[in-house]
Amino acid sequence: MIRLKKISCLILLFITVNAGAQNIDIDLLRSINPQNPDAAVWKGASNSVNISSGLLAVGTLAYGYIAKDKKSQHNGYELLITTGINVAATELLKRVFNRTRPADEYPGEVFPASASVGKSLPSGHTAQAFAVATTLTLQYRKWYVVIPAYTWAAAVGYSRMYLGKHYPSDVLAGAALGAGCSWLGHVISNKLFRQKKIPKVHE
Repeated sequence: MIRLKKISCLILLFITVNAGAQNIDIDLLRSINPQNPDAAVWKGASNSVNISSGLLAVGTLAYGYIAKDKKSQHNGYELLITTGINVAATELLKRVFNRTRPADEYPGEVFPASASVGKSLPSGHTAQAFAVATTLTLQYRKWYVVIPAYTWAAAVGYSRMYLGKHYPSDVLAGAALGAGCSWLGHVISNKLFRQKKIPKVHE
């Protein structure tokens, strides 16, 4: 977990320091974003974030209480805690960086699938997707959970560029932020829901 935190911080620092490399950013975005970004698969990937993360957290909690499974309850609350941290951090960083959306900065060169509101850096959709994927990885540590989770998160990140919503650096920063928020949520939830050991009674 400590290694994951360091990697996330280094990536976020790298993106922040190199945010001025606008030419590379816009060139990459142009190569990904078509003039008519209407592919259903990428729209679906982008739209899946809030619904999937919400249903996963609520479903895990519901199962935990129905089955009286403390571990599932813990996991559900951890997803909610991580989501709260991630949303707050994303909104704060958007205000700090105050980066204009690529379609507004380069009208006629970047073609958004729909109108966008808010700022560009970091990508909130990508941050949430990687927060969920990393949380599931920390909770289950099984390849059949990790690979699909990160494949979905990567698809969300790509979709944000394909749809003309974010620069590549926004997406990378979002991925690093989401992973970092997941690590923090994992630590906090473990402290909140740590089971107390029952002292042994000596006869």
